[in-house]
Amino acid sequence: MPPIKLISALAIATALAACSPGSGPQLSPGLTAPMNQPGAQLNRVDALFLLNDYRAQNGAGQVRGDTLLDSSAQSLAAAYAKTGAQPKLPNGAVAMRLSAGYATFAETFSGWRNTPADAAALADPRAKRAGLGVSYDPNSSYGVYWVLVLDD
Repeated sequence: MPPIKLISALAIATALAACSPGSGPQLSPGLTAPMNQPGAQLNRVDALFLLNDYRAQNGAGQVRGDTLLDSSAQSLAAAYAKTGAQPKLPNGAVAMRLSAGYATFAETFSGWRNTPADAAALADPRAKRAGLGVSYDPNSSYGVYWVLVLDD
């Protein structure tokens, strides 16, 4: 394995292993901040960094954050939280990943990377831009709802 890939593999393995309680180094506060409280703010920079590390490990190029996609993903997450109905893939989007019930982005990302269809979508080489939304509704079935939109 080339040195850069080995270093990247070790870095992401260490980061993702830290998603389990009591193991290894801790993830950045931006990835472990609980979103299951009013006014919680997602650290999109840290989330995008983790996504791009994963993509690099799987041979895909980096995606860049996109404020319009963030806005779209946020609207979709809010609707998902309000109705419980899974949103449809926005027109022209490469992929969309959904999750509900995880309080932190680290937990959500771990769930996605451990589900084959989600993992493949995260590493889709067509994706060039990403938008992420999270919505908390204490009166809903799962509390926290996540939407990741990937576009070309």
